[in-house]
Amino acid sequence: MALSPETRAKLMGVSVATLCTALFKRGLKNQFIQDVRPLNPALPNMVGEAYTLRYMPAREDRNPISAFLDRAHPQRKAVEECPPGAVLVIDSRKDARAASAGGILVSRLMKRGVAGVVTDGGFRDSPEIAMLSIPAYHSRPSSPTNLTLHEAIEINGPIGCGDAPVFPGDVVVGDAEGVIVIPAQIADEIADEAVEMTAFEDFVTEKVLEGRSILGLYPPTDPQSKLDFEAWRKARGR
Repeated sequence: MALSPETRAKLMGVSVATLCTALFKRGLKNQFIQDVRPLNPALPNMVGEAYTLRYMPAREDRNPISAFLDRAHPQRKAVEECPPGAVLVIDSRKDARAASAGGILVSRLMKRGVAGVVTDGGFRDSPEIAMLSIPAYHSRPSSPTNLTLHEAIEINGPIGCGDAPVFPGDVVVGDAEGVIVIPAQIADEIADEAVEMTAFEDFVTEKVLEGRSILGLYPPTDPQSKLDFEAWRKARGR
């Protein structure tokens, strides 16, 4: 099921934290990609369908620097074939001792219209990547080329990224805090619920900053809280 423009727009306006809660309500506890952070937290949300690249441990006889001369090298193919609007998600085995990619490849993804890139390893040229307009998430900077430790072995198969299961076509959302993976078949309903949750959380935040207690408000066990929320929503067109 393809990601619709309507669902993409909704996910652009909600937080990863809210999405985590919506998924937890459905029993999904491990969809947050652990230990990755944005290189530029000021960018808008990253939203797109997952297109995956998997690394395995490198064996020296298979991964000399000349491996990049092969135009069919999986890392190079992934960069050139990741669809516009998708998110390239890289399984680097949570190993940031060598880079998953660098500034030139991420720049190419940006120019091709890819929505973002995530690795549970590290990027080289990270200061340059941080200046690009494409959302990029990694564990930490890492200067050595990926060939020193990783072999790109498979494109667009199921992977694990930061302990989260990722299947091609899953919907990936990133914000200034982190990245969540939404199973494709429930993306529309999760987006709808997150929009509703965000409206209520904005209401609660406003009331708490005005000095109101969270008791009876969050969650809204006091009937007056529900009435106040409906009035707040109507007044703000939410």
